[in-house]
Amino acid sequence: MANLTERHEKLAAESRWDFSDLSALFINCTLKRSPEISNTRGLADLAVAIMQRNGVSVEVIRAVDHQIATGVYPDMTEHGWERDDWPEIFEKVLAADILVVLSPIWLGEKSSICTQVIERLYGNSHLLNDAGQWAYYGRVGGCIITGNEDGAKHCAMNILYSLQHLGYVIPPQADSAWLGEAGPGPSYLDPGSGGPENDFTNRNTTFLAWNLMHMSRMLKDAGGIPAHGNQKSLWDAGCRFDFANPDYR
Repeated sequence: MANLTERHEKLAAESRWDFSDLSALFINCTLKRSPEISNTRGLADLAVAIMQRNGVSVEVIRAVDHQIATGVYPDMTEHGWERDDWPEIFEKVLAADILVVLSPIWLGEKSSICTQVIERLYGNSHLLNDAGQWAYYGRVGGCIITGNEDGAKHCAMNILYSLQHLGYVIPPQADSAWLGEAGPGPSYLDPGSGGPENDFTNRNTTFLAWNLMHMSRMLKDAGGIPAHGNQKSLWDAGCRFDFANPDYR
């Protein structure tokens, strides 16, 4: 777990907000199975520590440690797969106010595991909440990226677009990244990498953690996204909100 600096402790001590009823789920999409070291997790640990210091309940899942079936249905055992751990993970997703997706960069793209996780999130996107909105409404999302090649912003754009398309709210500065020297150089946690000391990355990771907490606090206090003009159940029932009912022929 990352050690918080005096600045982080000061921010927590001076905070007038109560985040103790919030929960966050970090899904690490490294290609390395436990107990191998994940450099992406190493960076994410700073955001985890900030949230925990401020009372948020945090859980980190390493997706590759689970047997997540390939597909875009809620439970792939109903479609020929013998085992699918995704339904259990999805319960944790729904229980979390904050979702942070972590990914390394490979060939300028997010990892294959990250693509799979987003595909499975998409497979549940047809579900509705009690207000008739998409199930992910009222939650906030962010992402953390590491690598030794270009593509951090590209990966963040892809992940954050995907999350907002599914219904997550994306606050300002909801991504953070660290890039080492291009090529087979040191990774984030390697001695001499400079990663844990990088002020730019530490600033962005700190802002990410606080913005996710602030936005989640605002949404929770407001009762989520107002259920007006965005309810699939009413649209399917014929309500067209500001649009006249079309003349079907």
